Amino acid sequence: MITQVKRQDHYAELFLRSLDNNDQPEWLKALRSNAFDYFLINGFPSVEDEEWKYTSTAPIAREKFELAEKTAEIPSIENFLISESKESCIVFFNGQFIKEASNLSALKDIKVLSFSEALDGSVSEKFIRENLANHVNYNKNGFTALNTAFIDEGLFLLIPANYRLEVPIQLLFLATQEKMVFPRVLIAAEKQSCLTLIESYSGFESEKYFTNSVIEVTLSEGAELKHYRIQRESSEAFHITNTSIQISKNATYDSTNITFGAKWSRHDIVTNFHGEDGQAFVDGLYMISGEQHTDTHSVIDHRFAYCTSRQNYKGIIDGKSRAVFNGKVFVRENARGTDAHQSNKNLLLSNEARVDTKPQLEIFNDDVRCSHGATVGQLEDEEIFYLLSRGINPMLARNLLTYGFAEEIINKITVDSVKQMLDETLLNRLSAKL
Repeated sequence: MITQVKRQDHYAELFLRSLDNNDQPEWLKALRSNAFDYFLINGFPSVEDEEWKYTSTAPIAREKFELAEKTAEIPSIENFLISESKESCIVFFNGQFIKEASNLSALKDIKVLSFSEALDGSVSEKFIRENLANHVNYNKNGFTALNTAFIDEGLFLLIPANYRLEVPIQLLFLATQEKMVFPRVLIAAEKQSCLTLIESYSGFESEKYFTNSVIEVTLSEGAELKHYRIQRESSEAFHITNTSIQISKNATYDSTNITFGAKWSRHDIVTNFHGEDGQAFVDGLYMISGEQHTDTHSVIDHRFAYCTSRQNYKGIIDGKSRAVFNGKVFVRENARGTDAHQSNKNLLLSNEARVDTKPQLEIFNDDVRCSHGATVGQLEDEEIFYLLSRGINPMLARNLLTYGFAEEIINKITVDSVKQMLDETLLNRLSAKL
């Protein structure tokens, strides 16, 4: 208990320093203070919490990360850029949106603002207050509370009504310091707008740091968002993201979440329907090895009629690594005509690999079509034998089957260079086993 108090004291000192050095409106300082009060009282989640039963936060709690400093010298980002987004790349260094490092040439018709710019009158205060931290439960999650407490120079992205962006936007989060960072992004897509977003996390190999990000997305009526999230953090990094999605009438959210990196990682994604005929496709692939630990918690909440959702996650777990998947679908009393299906399939490549999977449905309306399922297993002997009979060596046969298992998720991605990069990463990891 004394150790826990000392850790809280460490964060308290950093928080007070951050609050004093920040010229923010009083309502935002109050929000930050309320969030930090929650963290002071509750700390990080524990395995006694059902939502954290299989993921211990002790590895992070033991660390005493300092706040990352604002970057004076900007390193080269060429190796981290998506070729289709070179004129639509928004860069975060160590948790801070850096406009000077970004290329916004193709984004002249949308608002790309730092929080300080947005709060300076470029966006109505009412709009920001209605959308910032109103859908993420910082009062139920110590990590989200900590991110909210340390809100600084985040990003506000506003896509105007009826605007279709032809090139994908890349949100590049690059860690260059062995410290902790708190990226915060607020995205609002107005009526009938359409865009593709690539959210990518990277760091320098073997560096130990802690990324704690919150992404809040609001889709107005008829808006469409394709969202690709690529997590390739350092092998020693800690990573957690809380993604909040609000879907209005006739809007569509289509996401693919890829996890390759980080020693310890977790992704919480909560999708809420706020009108009829909305659609949500929440898919993902995690491929881990060594002693990596990754945890995905996905919630889709059907509160309105005639909405459609799909969750399709696959996992490839090797070495002594461990994966956790928890998928929930709520169908409320008013949500007649709901069409919701959920699947989680896991492939174990070693006898020491482990996965804990828990798909859940809670249905309060009879006029629905819903299903869920989960599998955990190894490669089929019959499939391996067939390839061996064709003259393929045993390890290559296993790799081909493993690639085929993952291909369904990777093929969802429509940005060519991203798909190619993921193919290469997957093949390189498999080739390392030859």
